[in-house]
Amino acid sequence: MTAVYASATALPAHRRRPGRITRLPCSRPPGKIASVLTAREVERFIADGYVYLPEAFPRALADECRGFLWRETGLDPGEPATWTKPVIRLDGYGGSLFNAAVNTTALHEAFDQLVGPGRWVPRTGLGTFPIRFPHPDDPGDAGWHMEGSYCVEGERGYQLNLRSRARALLMLFLFSEVGPDDAPTRIKAGSHLDVPPFLEAAGDRGMGFGAACAAMDAAGKLDSPDRELALATGRPGDVYLCHPFLIHSAQKHRGREPRFMAQPPLDPVAPLELRRADGAYSPVELAVLRGLGTPA
Repeated sequence: MTAVYASATALPAHRRRPGRITRLPCSRPPGKIASVLTAREVERFIADGYVYLPEAFPRALADECRGFLWRETGLDPGEPATWTKPVIRLDGYGGSLFNAAVNTTALHEAFDQLVGPGRWVPRTGLGTFPIRFPHPDDPGDAGWHMEGSYCVEGERGYQLNLRSRARALLMLFLFSEVGPDDAPTRIKAGSHLDVPPFLEAAGDRGMGFGAACAAMDAAGKLDSPDRELALATGRPGDVYLCHPFLIHSAQKHRGREPRFMAQPPLDPVAPLELRRADGAYSPVELAVLRGLGTPA
């Protein structure tokens, strides 16, 4: 029988376990109902491009999902000799398990705070799953990049544009223990602010994510020494919510246990609006405007 999981609720500040990611301390008046993210955390999202949500969905659910994913790999979790590749990618999955993981109360409230109520599309599952194994070979996908999100007729590969068509957030869902040696996603904190000037001239059509990465690399902005390195470490059930332009990278697994993670987008109802007459900009939009040097 499949277990029924209650939605996770907002965690008080004192219960949030700090990870490798720097998070500002906060306090809340006693007895006051709190949002999932504090005002300081929202501001850090605008400045750094990500926010860390420990226990965003139940650990027991994460463990059950990981068991399902192990079966999908066809490998034996107790036999490392069967782990013959550094990374295996599984497609997206729906169903009650993954639908429950992505639709907790805590996550929905955080989506509202970062993207805006009514501006995002609820997900019905999760994917893709890059499962990384301890292995001596290079995984072959460990370059710095930002995500492309849509295709244009006549163009090869995925595109991205200034209004972040087809992506409201990049999300990292952890389904296993992820320590510093367990191939945590590398993040360039604040790098999302470097991306908008490179996309502005491309207009709504946008540009290929490979071309965008190449242009930023040539300008010294793809792996900028001015941007602090952060690692997306955590426990099963933790989630990182990232700005769609955040520059990040995979890395080689140097630990002992495979890393299970999903990295789906949160789909928007419409592209970002960077000229709102009412000034009701979301934090995602405010970050783009800050990157352009445009007052909100």
